[in-house]
Amino acid sequence: MADSPLQINALIVDAADPERLAAFWSVLLGRPVAGRMGPYVWLQRENGLGLGFQRTDTPKSGKNRMHFDIASPNPPAEQARVEALGGRWLEEYDSGGFLVMADPEGNEFCIIPDGPFELDDEGRADYLG
Repeated sequence: MADSPLQINALIVDAADPERLAAFWSVLLGRPVAGRMGPYVWLQRENGLGLGFQRTDTPKSGKNRMHFDIASPNPPAEQARVEALGGRWLEEYDSGGFLVMADPEGNEFCIIPDGPFELDDEGRADYLG
């Protein structure tokens, strides 16, 4: 049997309330809820990648070790939409030049331009002005 590279099948987000979190991300990403099984709520697969939310009793603590970057033609306009859906802007990350938001359970994610942008030698972005 030949060695073949592994593929990422799905990203799973731990959630105190997977229904609420799935509803937020469903609207934000335009991916309908596709299924429920046990402690999981799944969004519709896109480009072969699944996104699921798993119920957990352990609360989130500290900064995520992995986060999503969401591409948009107009990141500042998306900030208002995220906030209207129950997310929030994380001002403490403003000095990095990225638009860092949190979903309703506090999971961090960035809204980045869907086109190229520059980073300085420290990794700070320039797309917010």
